[in-house]
Amino acid sequence: QVQLVESGGGLVQAGGSLRLSCATSGRTFGTYAMGWFRQAPGKEREFVAAINWSGGRTNSADFVKGRFTISRDNAKNTVSLQMNSLKPEDTAVYYCAATPGVGVPLIPAGYDYWGQGTQVTVSS
Repeated sequence: QVQLVESGGGLVQAGGSLRLSCATSGRTFGTYAMGWFRQAPGKEREFVAAINWSGGRTNSADFVKGRFTISRDNAKNTVSLQMNSLKPEDTAVYYCAATPGVGVPLIPAGYDYWGQGTQVTVSS
């Protein structure tokens, strides 16, 4: 069983930055692909970014390319999402997810474990 706890959300003005972190339990973090998803009110959960077990491969949604960066520290069992140039449309609950294996799933169904989410609100 893997437990995920997100932190770092909050209220920020448009153009600002936030850094989300996801702390994980378990000794097998280094074998898991990690992803970030978000869900705005009334909308489906959508893919934001993902990173493979080693950190050598990442993928991100078109709408965050050039603004958000995913990274991981296997020694600390954490994955982070650096979010720059935030826009009001980035407002959502952001979720961290994990799944074992070498792939980098881009859909929610590809992940086995989820955190509780952290709220990000971007004001205009």
